[in-house]
Amino acid sequence: MEKKILVAVDGSYCSLNEMNYLTGLFGGHEDLAVHLVCIISAGSMPVGSEWLDDVDKMNIISPTTRKKLLLAKKNLQDETAQLLRHGFREGQVTGSVQLSRSGVASDLVAEARKGKYDALLVGRRGLGKIHALVMGSVTTSLLEKCYSLPLWIVDGTVTSRKFLVPVDGSIHTLRAVDHMSHILAGVDDVDITLFHSSAWLASTKSQEQSEIYDLFGREWCQEHLNRPDACYHAPEQILRENGFNMDIIKRVDGGRGLEPARDIVLQLRHKHFGTIVMGRRGPKEAKGILGGVSDRVLQTVNDVMVWLVD
Repeated sequence: MEKKILVAVDGSYCSLNEMNYLTGLFGGHEDLAVHLVCIISAGSMPVGSEWLDDVDKMNIISPTTRKKLLLAKKNLQDETAQLLRHGFREGQVTGSVQLSRSGVASDLVAEARKGKYDALLVGRRGLGKIHALVMGSVTTSLLEKCYSLPLWIVDGTVTSRKFLVPVDGSIHTLRAVDHMSHILAGVDDVDITLFHSSAWLASTKSQEQSEIYDLFGREWCQEHLNRPDACYHAPEQILRENGFNMDIIKRVDGGRGLEPARDIVLQLRHKHFGTIVMGRRGPKEAKGILGGVSDRVLQTVNDVMVWLVD
């Protein structure tokens, strides 16, 4: 089954980080389709302009917006060329430049859902914990809007092919591993570590258990989720069933603090992982006074790719 990734680009160094990540991990793999999209904020547009075609829109936008549009098209050509130079083939990479309809973040989510993509990839501008809390950026808006679709956020240059997957036995963990198993199927030379923090106080609700049954089947759940090591075994079984070499899968149990997010970040830094794959709770689920674990991890890390799957 072909994998489809929507990539938000803007010609900045963040876009360069995205291209480097894609070519480093997927260059030469012909089962990955990439669509690059640049959405330009057009400012105030006349009522009804959303129904105009691109030619008519060009006649009513401001000179400043027109310049942005032309520059975006040139940047898109350069970004496409970079992918083609590093292992992607013609036909694998498509691109478009669009004028914003309802805000860049909302437009990206709408485009991702319309195209039935496996994930939406965006770049982040090297923000640390304090800035991330108030950054007010497109990335922040996407974190609030982009549920039911995996969101990939790259920060800095990522070269490591080591994946860290925090696991706690929840449906969010299983969905994250299921997503990873689809995306990484056939990708060689990756290293996957399943990490469980002993500080994690998660419990599986009966409602969540019903959702897991719906996703994986009651028989599968009864066989693989009723074991003392189920938080590791169930994710391993998902990977095993998707043809992964289990020699590349490791278990790590660590952390003695009260905060699992801190344990995850320490593991991430000390072992030089490039990508962290995390499940996250949906917008209506309680996250506690400190917010979700995935939120706090994202506020802390730099120079890493984060895959968030709800």
